[in-house]
Amino acid sequence: MILNSELTHKIIGYAMEVHTKLGPGLLESTYKECLYYKIVKSGFYVEKEKPMRLIYEDVILECGYRMDLFKDNQLVIEIKSVEALNDIHMAQVLTYMKLGNYNLGLLSNFNVVHFKNGIRRVVNGKPLFF
Repeated sequence: MILNSELTHKIIGYAMEVHTKLGPGLLESTYKECLYYKIVKSGFYVEKEKPMRLIYEDVILECGYRMDLFKDNQLVIEIKSVEALNDIHMAQVLTYMKLGNYNLGLLSNFNVVHFKNGIRRVVNGKPLFF
C-alpha cells in the first residue's frame, strides 16, 4: 500500500513532468489528458471525469459535479489553467473531499511559470502549501 505522502509526491512529479514538457498557457483539458496518460502509463489506476453525487437528506442527487482525476478511491486531483488560484478553486476541492469523505486532494494550476507555485495539497480538509 502506498502512503499518502508517497502518492501525492508521485502525482506531483508526474504533473511537473507534464508542465515541463508543455509549459503554461494551454487549456485545462490538455493538461488533464496528459496527466491522466502519464499516471496510467506509470501503472496506476486513475479515473477521469469521475461523477460526484450529492446526498441531501435522504435523496441522492446527480448534480453534474465531476472530479477531473480521481486516484485509487483516495486522491482528488483538480486541474486548473488560470491566471491565479483563488478561494473558489480550493473550495471546489474541499467540497469534493467532503462529499466523498476523502482525506487527500491536490489542486494544480498549470498556467504558471514555475509549477511549484501552482500546486496545493489538501490533507484532512486542511490546505498545505509548499
